[in-house]
Amino acid sequence: MRVAFLGPAGTFTEEALRASALERLDEVPYATIEATVMAVECGETDLAFVPIENSLEGSVRATLDTLAADAPSVSIAAEVVHPISQCLIAREKTAFEDLRRVVSHPQATAQCTRFLGERLPGAERVSAASTAEAVRIVAATDDPGVAALGSRLSADLYGCLVLAEGVEDHPDNLTRFVWLAGADTRARAPVAPGAPKTSIVFWGFNDDSPGALVTVLKELADREVNLTRIESRPRKVRLGHYMFFADLEGGTDEPALAGALEALGGRVETLRVLGSYPAG
Repeated sequence: MRVAFLGPAGTFTEEALRASALERLDEVPYATIEATVMAVECGETDLAFVPIENSLEGSVRATLDTLAADAPSVSIAAEVVHPISQCLIAREKTAFEDLRRVVSHPQATAQCTRFLGERLPGAERVSAASTAEAVRIVAATDDPGVAALGSRLSADLYGCLVLAEGVEDHPDNLTRFVWLAGADTRARAPVAPGAPKTSIVFWGFNDDSPGALVTVLKELADREVNLTRIESRPRKVRLGHYMFFADLEGGTDEPALAGALEALGGRVETLRVLGSYPAG
């Protein structure tokens, strides 16, 4: 099977993909999360593997927004929780005080805020499409004052030097990744089974009135369905209107959850099940 992942080679996404897959896959790198998800939607690959949540910085918005708005035939097939250890990487050995610019993906930069503020307070922070792309930029530059935040794998791949490792603000830095598939390949996600979990997105209820969201969510509580996560994102229609992403314990084949989803669907304009899958 062909699997799309956030590239180029050496990203934490590729590292987690290889650590979790139980079989050999044809890995296809894509430049952005949006393009990675859409590779399955457009039939370019059988599966995709993308980050969806980090323990320090929260949800990966590009993944949520693309699943909700642009990829209706793509479902979450499984999830994987993978530890993330950020490294400060340069082309050659360089003193911290000589570093003037640090390049990385915004999520990685945010995970290392304290380190950057204390050890590299004057360094400019520059955004890249991925941590591996940041390391590729550093590998290609002649400027010794440029460094990247990324994985040790990317440093090895692109011939760079790790100046410091474990530079994330907290040692328990974990990222939740998801396998994505179309309907015909959903059961073939190459990972070990876990407890069932269901992810949904819904919108379109009277969210201007007091207690409207509580009333909607009461359909879950009344049936003793455990809500483990909820987050709002702008619907991009008018200010003050949101879509809500939620994770629920259990699978859609369980009567209580199936009944809760049916009742919740009757209270909102749109309800989509993003996936019912084994948890990591």
